[in-house]
Amino acid sequence: MAALDGTPWVDDDEHEVRPYALTGGRTRPTNEMSLSSLLKARATAPEGYLSPEAAHCLALCRGEARSVAEVAATLGQPVQVAKILLSDLLDAGALIMAMPTRTADPKDPNLLEAVLEGLRTYVV
Repeated sequence: MAALDGTPWVDDDEHEVRPYALTGGRTRPTNEMSLSSLLKARATAPEGYLSPEAAHCLALCRGEARSVAEVAATLGQPVQVAKILLSDLLDAGALIMAMPTRTADPKDPNLLEAVLEGLRTYVV
């Protein structure tokens, strides 16, 4: 197809893939995670085919742990799409949830009060 002036017509978003195509139509991840959840790649690579987006997620999480928000922003995809891709990698054993380092003093009265208040709010 060509434009009226004879130049080839190219769609600007030709290389974009719809989110539902990236997730196979799924709308929810199999693992629960928040925006700040940290994920890190395991030393061994998963077996089988990885989509380019899943491979990109895995590459991002090599070396240091990355948050869900960071992966989504780097991929340029909605957070829910990134969560589904990351969840698939978790299920395949390619990623692990990374625990943040804890620097808080467990005897700090402010921390204990915040935990107590959170528990009171959670327990109805």
